[in-house]
Amino acid sequence: MKRLEKFNNLVEAFESIPTIGRKSALRFAYHLVLNDTFLAMKLANSIESAVKSIKKCQVCGALSENEICEICLDEDRDSTKICIVENAKDIFILEENKLFNGKYFVLENLEKESIEKLKNMVKNDTNEIIFALTPSLSNDAVILFIEDKLKKFDIIFTKIAQGVPTGVHLENIDMLSLSKAIDSRVKI
Repeated sequence: MKRLEKFNNLVEAFESIPTIGRKSALRFAYHLVLNDTFLAMKLANSIESAVKSIKKCQVCGALSENEICEICLDEDRDSTKICIVENAKDIFILEENKLFNGKYFVLENLEKESIEKLKNMVKNDTNEIIFALTPSLSNDAVILFIEDKLKKFDIIFTKIAQGVPTGVHLENIDMLSLSKAIDSRVKI
């Protein structure tokens, strides 16, 4: 429909968001344009404000409204432990569930600058690096690479447990996870 170019542009914008399909994009656009224009304006304002004011923390790579994030500035957090995550949204999951009280480091790449930032964090009083990366062979290689780059520091390296999720039948488990679960079995 050529006459509804602005509506179609809105649908396409929603559709370009990961995991949003055409049907959902149409529902969102229809709802905002015809049923809740106040929400539409609030959403537009929130997006604009967030895009203008949110950046990456200069220390750890988390999302922040300042140069250094609240977690890095929080002196009550356990600075002896650093949890390495793949992206900033992983921090939200851990924080929302109060699963970790240390510092974080977002490892988005293995470039020299990123490794140097990690070394700067580690050289203070860190004694443990926890890898909270998605289990895969490539991430196992990343872990080995980082361990090698940090071998001069007196720290231990751990990673989150892998294996069979609670409530999932063995027939629905991929072979890598099942293999890790068997290899990492615990005595009861």
